Amino acid sequence: MNFEKLLGIVPAMAETAAATGDAGAAAPEMNPTGTLISYGVMFAVMIAVFYFMLIRPQRKKDKQVKEMLAALKPGDRITTIGGIYGTIKSIKDETITLYVGSDRMEMVVARWAIRGVEDVTVENDGEELT
Repeated sequence: MNFEKLLGIVPAMAETAAATGDAGAAAPEMNPTGTLISYGVMFAVMIAVFYFMLIRPQRKKDKQVKEMLAALKPGDRITTIGGIYGTIKSIKDETITLYVGSDRMEMVVARWAIRGVEDVTVENDGEELT
């Protein structure tokens, strides 16, 4: 199989020569292997840019969230994705029981619904969050 015809290099070179008026001039010699290699290098660079700018940072963030969720323990002050602040009472597999509010009302949420752990501990629970 002829790679020049497959990639359309020869017809493109003929169109370029016809457009410039060099119908009798010899078309410049193109190396189809070099063209394929340059396209391959550009494709590899694009994949590397996507990896380092999109995929890798997202994986690092996912790993940090997974570690934070695994390190939860009773007494931690947390925030849910809904914006509720509470203190962990108990943890069962995928559910967490929280104390919420000044009258310590109990609430059950899913483990994945925890956004973050606050710096305020149970000993400082009476202090206002800043």
